[in-house]
Amino acid sequence: MKDAKRDILWRVYLVYLVVFLFGVGIIIKVIHIQFVEGDALRKKVELNTLRYFPIDEIRGTILDCDGSILATSIPIFDVGMDLGTTYYDEEFFRDNVDSLSRSLSKLFNDKSRMEYKRLLEQGWDDKERFLLLKRNVTYTQLKKMRSFPIFRLGRFKGGLVPIERSKREIPFKHLAARTIGFERKGYKVGLEGGYTQYLEGVSGKRLMRKLSNGAWMPVSYKNEIEPKDGYDIVTTIDINIQDVAEDALMRTLQLNEADHGCTILMEVATGQIKAIANLTRMGDGSYQEVMNYALAEASEPGSTFKLPSLMVALDDGRINITDTIDTERGVHFFCNQQMKDHEGGLGRISVKAVFEHSSNIGVSKIIYKAYAKEPEKFIDGLYRMGLNKSLDLDIPGEATPKIKSTKSKVWTDCYSLAWMSVGYELAITPLQTLNFYNAVANDGVMVKPMFVKEIRQSGQVIKSFSPVITNKAICSKETIRKAKAMLEGVVTNGTAKNLFNSVYKIAGKTGTAQIANLSDGYDHENYKASFVGYFPADNPKYSCIVVINNPSKGKYYGSAVAAPVFKEIADKVYATQPDIHQEKKNIPNSTDFPLATGGYQKDLQKIYTALAYTYSTQDPSSVWVATISDSTGNTLVPRNFTDGILPNVTGMSVKDGVYLLEKMGLKVKLSGKGVIRKQSPAPGVKCTNRTLVVLELASI
Repeated sequence: MKDAKRDILWRVYLVYLVVFLFGVGIIIKVIHIQFVEGDALRKKVELNTLRYFPIDEIRGTILDCDGSILATSIPIFDVGMDLGTTYYDEEFFRDNVDSLSRSLSKLFNDKSRMEYKRLLEQGWDDKERFLLLKRNVTYTQLKKMRSFPIFRLGRFKGGLVPIERSKREIPFKHLAARTIGFERKGYKVGLEGGYTQYLEGVSGKRLMRKLSNGAWMPVSYKNEIEPKDGYDIVTTIDINIQDVAEDALMRTLQLNEADHGCTILMEVATGQIKAIANLTRMGDGSYQEVMNYALAEASEPGSTFKLPSLMVALDDGRINITDTIDTERGVHFFCNQQMKDHEGGLGRISVKAVFEHSSNIGVSKIIYKAYAKEPEKFIDGLYRMGLNKSLDLDIPGEATPKIKSTKSKVWTDCYSLAWMSVGYELAITPLQTLNFYNAVANDGVMVKPMFVKEIRQSGQVIKSFSPVITNKAICSKETIRKAKAMLEGVVTNGTAKNLFNSVYKIAGKTGTAQIANLSDGYDHENYKASFVGYFPADNPKYSCIVVINNPSKGKYYGSAVAAPVFKEIADKVYATQPDIHQEKKNIPNSTDFPLATGGYQKDLQKIYTALAYTYSTQDPSSVWVATISDSTGNTLVPRNFTDGILPNVTGMSVKDGVYLLEKMGLKVKLSGKGVIRKQSPAPGVKCTNRTLVVLELASI
């Protein structure tokens, strides 16, 4: 009996001992967890349930030159509801959930009343700490939500939990969209990308707690670290001019069903970009801003490059604008490369007339004759004027100009010089072309294109940008004077006569380039039409370029496609800015005269003498002359004619032209009124006494 009792007690004691030891082990483990592992475990829990989330700073606003908003950040919210710790009871919730559901459905119009009600009731049953109701809620919508049933109890009692973010908004939508640009995942475009260091600000921090459903909810309505907003930038763009430029470009692109195009308006003295539009034809036929062609598209400019070509020769003293050159019958070969003039043969004409009528043959023969033995001198002249350098813009995306040297592997002694002189075998962007013409308008001073003029914080200017001169003199003053005379002549006498008006003077150059096709050479159906110049020509305030790529409705010359866009922009700018208006002179100056650009020399001399106009003559014995006008007066240049070759009588009076042709035994037919503007057949062809010459007349 005693042995049995002893055996039972031993077993009981053993159980007690095991329980005691187990309890001691638990106590030791608790102590170890609490005091040894406690800090690490607490941090682990906090990492899993508490986390700092960044708070987006408010990105700075981009403004136009007059303060209109081009791009800004607006607050948006992800809105949820805390149904886990409520101020109200279930009866209050059930009484108001239907009204709240109806209000949410009416405000957002994305779910029915019953769908919202089921969502809210399920959240109540699950005691959701953050039930997501709607993303991307505007501030106006959030204000309305605060007046809804339940939510109107207040910021904490109603359970409404808004999480703020920001969204970039462009009020004028497509206007200058590519120039405004964006900054996204390190990809920088336009002003947003170029000035992101000023715009972006510094983000803040908010402590969030992870809930059982995986959602994150702010621990407090106060941020741990407040974000610092970005600075505002004031651009040089004038939104009113931008609208005019983009509208004019859009209509021309649509009318000609062109592939894409761009236009830029620059202030001459400062280089400030007042408007820049880039439009691309989309698959559905609409036009949108998807690429900044003005900065990024470096291609062969065509005839607009004839100005720097001739300016190099003028500056080197190798030609004068009164010199003459034989443009032949409109066709010339450099080795096996054929070059044509779109107006046909113009015969022997002055350098100024070559430029005015955009003669490829005239310009290429002038440059080839002047530099054939030392072509590197011509290239040096282009480099001297800075045409081989990037503009070092403050916004990304500028293409590098490509003007090869004589050491290039693709240089051809036989014809590279000739083709480069008329804008081929090289590449330059529209903005780089405009920057050169702007320097001519600015009396030879080249300024850097300018997109931003101020940085502001809370309305206060913290940094201002001044014009940057990149070349104090691209050439001599005399070369600039002659260049301006040639540019004005293009509008008064040459390929851009459709731009002439009696209110203010325009100076510029047309361009028509065939688009290169690497597989087939040049596709003769694809063209790039352009016009670049400045206004008012007497006292230039603005320079402008228009480039239209691949027009497909039959018109492709710069005068017919690009020049009208230039004129529409110039007309509207001139009409809205009285400060650039000038008093109309009662007596035209020497550059406005003569009304006829050529004729019988003795008659012209009598007229000039009677009206007290300054003139000079290269050959007093010459019977027929052409007239070159510039700011110094008028120069009479000999017009020599060859028997059996149809003479060039364009620009002459009807009396002189008909007399000359009939004296050669030719038959003449007149069309229109005024002076002779066009003749058919073209000058330079062989003729007999049976040849009929049709003269088209037009008033000046």
